[in-house]
Amino acid sequence: MVEIAHGAARAVIAPNGAGLKSFEVGGVPYVETYDDEPPMGCGAVLVPWPNRTAGGRWTHAGEPQQLEITEPARGNAIHGLVRRVAWAVAERSEASVTLEVPVSGPGWPVELRTAITYAVDGDGLTVTHVVHNVGTARTPFGVGTHPYPRAGTSETDETSLSLAATTVLPLDTATMIPSGPAVPVEGDTDFQVARLLEGVHLDMPFGGCEPVDGLVRHVLRGPGGGVELWADPDFKWVQVYTPATFPGRGRAVAVEPMTCPPDALNSGVDLLWLEPGGTWSGRWGLRPLA
Repeated sequence: MVEIAHGAARAVIAPNGAGLKSFEVGGVPYVETYDDEPPMGCGAVLVPWPNRTAGGRWTHAGEPQQLEITEPARGNAIHGLVRRVAWAVAERSEASVTLEVPVSGPGWPVELRTAITYAVDGDGLTVTHVVHNVGTARTPFGVGTHPYPRAGTSETDETSLSLAATTVLPLDTATMIPSGPAVPVEGDTDFQVARLLEGVHLDMPFGGCEPVDGLVRHVLRGPGGGVELWADPDFKWVQVYTPATFPGRGRAVAVEPMTCPPDALNSGVDLLWLEPGGTWSGRWGLRPLA
């Protein structure tokens, strides 16, 4: 494990998968943590696609591609190619660390290289993703991450959630693949105004995330504190998942910033593109709230 710190802020990163294992300020936790192996995708880095690709099948430059089926129960390729591999530490200081890894595998014809930098300071945690096309062809891709933020010491059921999202993507519940285009949020899917999470059960992608003062902002608040998950405008999507059985916690909530929705390699919705030699960079972070 790699630990970084600045003043009262401390984060721990797992080199295997480069995932965020913990982030706390003054001993107060702002993400869920775990003991050994990350449960339920906790902290995972999702490159070169977040969420699911239906049947692991997609087409690049007219050529059919078959990704490894990593969600056998639903027949999908899930969460990219780098969350179970060892990343190399490229740079490290007391308050920041950069890890990097090649992105390649069956069904992914254009080699990429990705890096992630975690940095803590007086404002919280900043996470910077970089993707570089080291191949010879133009390629689409997407980026996401899978944190479980928490409102300090608040229980999940006493926490309220607000999202920057204005749309929601309907899913086939058997496959968790989109069953139609995004629709405006309303009623039970509208979190533009904060709603208490007690009795709320979600595993769905929200889109149309609107920046405020240049950043997309999702917020959790409770009696034991609050946290803002902010992201650059490229993170137009967010998956929200509320498992009831997170180890050691019970009810938890994942708020997963994504640049594109599930099955974007087939729909083309909000995919990012890189020319050979091109580089993309995007940021998100966590800011504790009083």
